[in-house]
Amino acid sequence: MDDNVKKLEQQLDSYDASTRRTALESLHVLVTDGKIIPLPTSTTDTNIHYHTFFSYNAEGYSPSRVVWETYKVGLLYVGMVDFDVFDGLEEFYSACELFNMKGSVGMETRAFVPEFASKQINSPGEPGVTYHMGAGFPGTDIEGDFKVFKDNLGKTSKSRNLGLVKRVNTFLSPVELDYDADVSSITPSDNATERHICQSYATKAAKHFAGQNGSLEAYWGDKLSCDAATLDLPDSGPLQAMIRKVTMKQGGVGYVQPDSGSFPTVDATNAFILAAGGIPMLTWLDGTSDGEQDIRSLIEIEMASGVEAVNIIPDRNYSAGKGLDDPKYKHLCDFIAICNEYDLLIIVGTEMNSPGLKFVDDFKTAELSPFVDTFINGAAIVYAHAMLSRHSGFGYTSDWANKHFPQRKDKNRFFFTLGESLTAASCKSLSQITKATTPSEILNLIKE
Repeated sequence: MDDNVKKLEQQLDSYDASTRRTALESLHVLVTDGKIIPLPTSTTDTNIHYHTFFSYNAEGYSPSRVVWETYKVGLLYVGMVDFDVFDGLEEFYSACELFNMKGSVGMETRAFVPEFASKQINSPGEPGVTYHMGAGFPGTDIEGDFKVFKDNLGKTSKSRNLGLVKRVNTFLSPVELDYDADVSSITPSDNATERHICQSYATKAAKHFAGQNGSLEAYWGDKLSCDAATLDLPDSGPLQAMIRKVTMKQGGVGYVQPDSGSFPTVDATNAFILAAGGIPMLTWLDGTSDGEQDIRSLIEIEMASGVEAVNIIPDRNYSAGKGLDDPKYKHLCDFIAICNEYDLLIIVGTEMNSPGLKFVDDFKTAELSPFVDTFINGAAIVYAHAMLSRHSGFGYTSDWANKHFPQRKDKNRFFFTLGESLTAASCKSLSQITKATTPSEILNLIKE
């Protein structure tokens, strides 16, 4: 890859939106002019759970950079998912359109399930709290009480962060963070996560002890009660993970046990997701918690308020080569079987919100290959929903869809066919349809 392309790729991660767009368009020109070696054609690989730098991406990737990198390797479907914000939505969809990528936008947050108040679900050490998602959001035009809900997601998160930093500063003194200068400054839109805070502590400690031989290692060894020589100082991923574990998770000095008022209920969250045009989605960790051991009950509780999809990060659920000898893989197989009983969409992807995570899951392994069609179906349906909603105003969760498809299985079949058939160019024809248009007319329209 020549220096010009590398420079343009670096500019894709600029905090300045116009710089990112100019760089992306320049790369597109190089591709169309044949000045970049032909890139792979679409494969069966899909990942619709990439976090970007609007929440936290371990490589610092922007929405434009995610689209470019997935275009380079030929992903079939790509999705952006950020915590608590939709800041990169329009940029992501615009980049997908430019490179004819099949993309969708999701959002992740945390919610409280009252019925599971005594059970740990998938947020370690936090009974009743679950990571929760919406998929296929068409835009950011959210009004009234639901706009207040959206705005409060970010405000609540920042409030938690400020309290966390205050407590951890006391413990890690003399290394102390100024939230605005040290944390907000390394985000493009002041939506910091615990991972940003850990990164900032690692960076600030390295500066504080610069030139003091052995002092940094001694400092972290003392504060984290570990052998700091194993943490690849000064600011590695393992160090940041240890900071998070010791200071921010259950038992850490910065940790505060959430209660029923710390997060919105899952019912309220699903109502917001539906109002914003998304598909409410339950998330799955690995089946080992007492909450996930009762997963059928959790699914039915969440379906009652609108859940029609589930999210899996397969890389957490198996070790290549162990197959059914791996208990977590057995849990994964059982979970997929239950979801298929309910005809729930199954969405997968690696997050890239921690160093070392895969760019895309390896669907060729013996463990994942049996589920490839299921994973692609889910991605195609979410893509079809996003495009139909974005261009016509109604999609998978609409009254129109429920009228034409009383059975979820039939609805899935139509939206999969639509997602498989759509291209960036044919999406524009969706603006011609109305709620009087039939499903077969839609499929015929995009073939013209």
